[in-house]
Amino acid sequence: MVFGDYMEEVYKFLLEDLHLNSNDIIVIGCSGGPDSMALMHILQTIRSSINISLICVHINHNVRQESKKEEAFLKRYCFDNNIVFETMTIDKYGDDNFHNEARKIRYHFYEEIIHKYNANYLMTAHHGDDLIETILMRITRGSTLKGYAGIEPVSYKDNYTLVRPLLGVTKDELMAYDQDNKIPYVIDQSNLKDKYTRNRYRHVVLPFLKKEDPYVHKKFQKFSQTLLEYDQYINKVLKEKIQTIYVDNCINIALLLKEEPLIQKKIISNILETIYPDDLNQINDVHLYSIMNLIKSSKANAKIDLPGQYQAIKSYNELQIIRNMDITFDYEIIIDEKVNLPSKHSITKVEDEESNNNNVCRLLSSELTLPLYVRTRHLGDRMQLKKINGSKKLKDIFIDCKVPVNERDSWPVVVDSANNVLWIPGIKKSKFTKHKNEKYDIILKYN
Repeated sequence: MVFGDYMEEVYKFLLEDLHLNSNDIIVIGCSGGPDSMALMHILQTIRSSINISLICVHINHNVRQESKKEEAFLKRYCFDNNIVFETMTIDKYGDDNFHNEARKIRYHFYEEIIHKYNANYLMTAHHGDDLIETILMRITRGSTLKGYAGIEPVSYKDNYTLVRPLLGVTKDELMAYDQDNKIPYVIDQSNLKDKYTRNRYRHVVLPFLKKEDPYVHKKFQKFSQTLLEYDQYINKVLKEKIQTIYVDNCINIALLLKEEPLIQKKIISNILETIYPDDLNQINDVHLYSIMNLIKSSKANAKIDLPGQYQAIKSYNELQIIRNMDITFDYEIIIDEKVNLPSKHSITKVEDEESNNNNVCRLLSSELTLPLYVRTRHLGDRMQLKKINGSKKLKDIFIDCKVPVNERDSWPVVVDSANNVLWIPGIKKSKFTKHKNEKYDIILKYN
């Protein structure tokens, strides 16, 4: 078996730093290319001394004619070497960025297999060249502190550990290892084309850097590790602060702005990293500074769009980052005995109620056109108020009552069949509502 000094470092990392043992079940993300086949061979070598379990997972991206042959090659290799083989084919892609979408599908399937076999490790064959490319691409487009670090060697997930053991070695070293040990592999011809951004960095920038310093990947590895250490330290400092500033997915703007600018930006970065845990390529410093500008804006209510159908929405002293599809619009429901609203609240007809606050509405049916409905607001909706001649726009009532802008379009509005606005539950009553000492025969309660 030929390792070479560079691969001995990988072997040492897996056995001494990671402490692999015979109880470990390892899922290997494998394309069949030289990098992932080298990783597979290393783990097979370790398996010969400690009885680890190996599951090879292959994703057929279904974009090249050679894909089926590559899948068959890997399936035969696993059969011959007593390795469990799992595969899936991506049938179709949406309109998203191809690489981002493929990555999401790939990691979703990895996690399915991890769950199926109760595996405790997922290993991928990202190497030193990949690390350089990733860091340079993120510096060019902008990112967070953690994003600038590129690729983490070890990342702890909820029920498994994601490990990239090859970050300290280069593509050339992996190719040499394959050749020395007669390891078969396939070549993805798309990696040779400059159509994709990463390939242009690989073919143009990396040769220049390696000519300047053949061990430049070690410098990038150290740079990455330094950034990760700073990121981890700042996160410890933030741990207590963020618990008061960011509560129930809502940022308290006044508390955030009391902090130093570095802390402000890091809190926003951490929230974005939570929302996009495996998609840091989707966000960059433009998004971060757009959110900071939104927070500091003099507008009481404003919003900006973010990748992945998310929005950052400012409402007075609060800011939320929510997915557009999480907001429920346009419903109209007849009020019977009880109505369960999309917001998880409800409106119930009750026989008696002591309270007289805005969560309770008393009505006299002879003054109304039945049945009653609860719906979302309509353009131009107005409410006739007690002790006021004329009416007021619902839009102005929401503003006066400081209802968050992202909740206004889905807030319940109770109307009769003549479309008279009777009540905005929890907020305001109309001239149609009755006091406890007046005549009424309907009581509605908002929970």
